[in-house]
Amino acid sequence: MTVERIVVIVAGFFILLSLTLSQYHNPNWLWFTAFVGFNLLQSGFTGFCPLAIILKKLGYK
Repeated sequence: MTVERIVVIVAGFFILLSLTLSQYHNPNWLWFTAFVGFNLLQSGFTGFCPLAIILKKLGYK
């Protein structure tokens, strides 16, 4: 599995998790959803993704 694919899977999981938590626990979890979305947006423009850097250091290709 490639780093890019793992990043997309993790981002999707975090978005769904935070949306669920915002419905059943506290609406402030939507800020985490916004953070993930913003990080995906800036990663698309700049190519900088902290998770991708970490995964590459762990040996994923």
